[in-house]
Amino acid sequence: MQFSLSLPDIQEERQGNTGVPGIWCLDSGEAGRTVMISALIHGNELCGAWALKAVLASGLKPRRGKLILAFCNLDAFDRFDPERHDASRYVDEDMNRVWSDQKLAQTQTQEQRRARAILPWLEQADWLLDLHSMHEPSAPLLLTGTLARNIELARTLGAPEHVIVDSGHQDGVRMRDYGRFSDPEAHEARSLLLECGFHGDPDTPAIALDLIARFLLASETVEKEDLPSDWRRASPDTQRVLQVTHAIVAPSMQVSFDQNWQGLETLADAGTAIGQADGQALLTPYDNCTLVMPSLRQLRPGVTVVRLAQNYDALSWTL
Repeated sequence: MQFSLSLPDIQEERQGNTGVPGIWCLDSGEAGRTVMISALIHGNELCGAWALKAVLASGLKPRRGKLILAFCNLDAFDRFDPERHDASRYVDEDMNRVWSDQKLAQTQTQEQRRARAILPWLEQADWLLDLHSMHEPSAPLLLTGTLARNIELARTLGAPEHVIVDSGHQDGVRMRDYGRFSDPEAHEARSLLLECGFHGDPDTPAIALDLIARFLLASETVEKEDLPSDWRRASPDTQRVLQVTHAIVAPSMQVSFDQNWQGLETLADAGTAIGQADGQALLTPYDNCTLVMPSLRQLRPGVTVVRLAQNYDALSWTL
């Protein structure tokens, strides 16, 4: 598929203003939340870099609290090639799997070292919005984790249309799940991960800016009149909240799909085949099963290749 999103020039933005490359801290001097917006956790996910570049170019300043902007995996970004964009996802390991105390205590990989440099800023944040894009074409997805407070925030924001309630990955901890962001007792903490669409879709920066605007308003960091008028997009008529019940993890390299699944397909009947793993059929476990982010582009043992979900409001239990 064609990669149509151009590479942003972030030579100025990568300098930061904190002494840590790529990290900006804008302090209002007034009481309020510390809000962090992160981009480039993966070096080939350009939409967030474009969005943070636009935030800085706008001259936006917080009225209350602090606003931290983080251009994260700069070394991976520097390797970007639109013809081989998957190769610049990371240098040594996936930077969105290193946010555990065990991983952060290590310095063997470039991603571990960079995460340790970012960590003091992440630990200051009360609210986190982590900007991403996807391997395959898809409508935007807002990932909340499983805590009710983040699901409530996603509904308050009113966009995008599809909200995904999930518990993360078997092969490591995401930034949005670090520390108190996944602590049920940390009642003031909020964290969301926005998947803006396909990596190369030129519309993804605008999707990121729309949610940045909504997030900053909800956090009371800014007022509506502080925001450029062209950042906000029309809200969807409704939001669909999907609970991930199963994450299908590759047991080996022998995984295939029966169709070219694009994501958000809802399969009516339990037992519908979606693919194979090690010669065994992958079957939907219940009626009206929705496929979330199916992709084999990063296939290796331990990687999630598709999530299976059902309507959150139809579940008989609460989170």
